[in-house]
Amino acid sequence: MSCVFCSIVAGEAPAIRIYEDDDYLALLDIRPFSRGHTLVIPKQHSVDLTDTPPETVAAMARIGQRIAQAARISGLHADGNNVVINDGKAAFQSVFHIHLHVLPRRSGDKLSFAKNMLLRRDPDREESGRLLRQALAQIDSAAQD
Repeated sequence: MSCVFCSIVAGEAPAIRIYEDDDYLALLDIRPFSRGHTLVIPKQHSVDLTDTPPETVAAMARIGQRIAQAARISGLHADGNNVVINDGKAAFQSVFHIHLHVLPRRSGDKLSFAKNMLLRRDPDREESGRLLRQALAQIDSAAQD
């Protein structure tokens, strides 16, 4: 099996499992950014956000929310959480089986995701808005066909 997450789901690769049901698995990240860094994956393989049914993304978010709550009340003593999906190589996705990261955070932990970010302003917000609205209309039109 070429997908490490599919191998984990199949029981062919090890993982520290945090949550599991018939359709989803949550496991500790092997290269955590913070203590308790958890990944939520669907057991059914899909590559990225555009390849995944909306219902699957919603279920991943529900499970991620529960894990975030657990991080706050557990011995991890999280003050908050970052919850993120890296969608595609350009967005730092490194395993091409969709997954949601839940990173427990503590005040003052110094973890930074946007370090050295240079561009903080969209040079043409109106055009960006127009492009996104146009693409959404195209998606909606295709869905009705």
